[in-house]
Amino acid sequence: MKLPGQDAIARQADEHLVTHKVKLPRKLVEHPFRQVAKRLSVALVVLVVTAFVVYVDRDGYTDNSDKSVDLLDSFYYATVTLSTTGYGDITPVGDAARLTNIFVITPLRVLFLIILVGTTLEALTERTREEWRLNRWRSALRDHTVVVGFGTKGRSAIQTVCATGLRKDQVVVVDPSGKAIEAATAHGYAGVIGDATRSDVLNRAELYRAKQIIIATQRDDTAVLVTLTARQLNRGAKIVVAVREEENAPLLKQSGADAVITSASAAGRLLGLSVLSPAAGMVMEDLISQGSGLDLIERPVIKAEVGRNPREMDDLVVSVLRGHRVLGYDDPAVGGLELTDRLITIVRATPATHVTPDTRPLPRD
Repeated sequence: MKLPGQDAIARQADEHLVTHKVKLPRKLVEHPFRQVAKRLSVALVVLVVTAFVVYVDRDGYTDNSDKSVDLLDSFYYATVTLSTTGYGDITPVGDAARLTNIFVITPLRVLFLIILVGTTLEALTERTREEWRLNRWRSALRDHTVVVGFGTKGRSAIQTVCATGLRKDQVVVVDPSGKAIEAATAHGYAGVIGDATRSDVLNRAELYRAKQIIIATQRDDTAVLVTLTARQLNRGAKIVVAVREEENAPLLKQSGADAVITSASAAGRLLGLSVLSPAAGMVMEDLISQGSGLDLIERPVIKAEVGRNPREMDDLVVSVLRGHRVLGYDDPAVGGLELTDRLITIVRATPATHVTPDTRPLPRD
């Protein structure tokens, strides 16, 4: 199958260098412009106070040009003094003026310099702190979840996996939109701005060390390219992809996806089920909404359950995972449960309900 726009995307990747940047969640702080405005206001107040002090004691100063100091001269003297320029054309000659320079204007000069230098130092410190946070984040990131695309599908996928116990600091979002990444970091997720079809962008998300990858792009051809790149970088991760058209699902599996969800077909089947039975549609929607009502979870078989039939379980067993096979609860091949089996069950959602992830690759058709 020839994917529409694939050649254009390849040309764009070769001709245009995408700016990518890692953004970590951060605490709510005051807007930088507001911080700078406050500091400039304080600096202006210091300047006005200094000029006022000089003007009040103007008789103790002399100007080389006209021997007198007016209001403009006071502001001029305050400016060159606070900035440590000191041209020397206006100088204090009286004892009171010199004492005022020592005990009043000099402290104001120091305060003025602290304000100006402090702003620069804080900017440098913030940059250093951000680099340190980024390096520490990269060194500690292991077995995390990479989500490509922070649209409706991507957000819903993250909410579902986080409802099962995944920490937010174990999620990295990749999206070409800066606004999408800002929204992701606002929710507490790390974000990488850039085109996920490029390996250098995925490397910034530490994808080669990820445990699972969720691809929820807007276009199917983009999903294929991202899947190919992701599988090349990480051979062992579980890759789940969402596509719009069902005919593209086999191509995604050939590209390395472990599971492919056809969003349009799934929504259509849910619509049809809701038409036939609105109650059944509500139950199905409840099952796929993790963390509330009824949850569909996967868990291992415990020793006390070995040898029992799925119908005899306390939980409502839907399917049994044995090796690479998914068997129905009523399949005669199931027989008695084995210790290596895993169960797909329906349980009442509680705060302690968690899905135990399966580390094995999903079965492929």
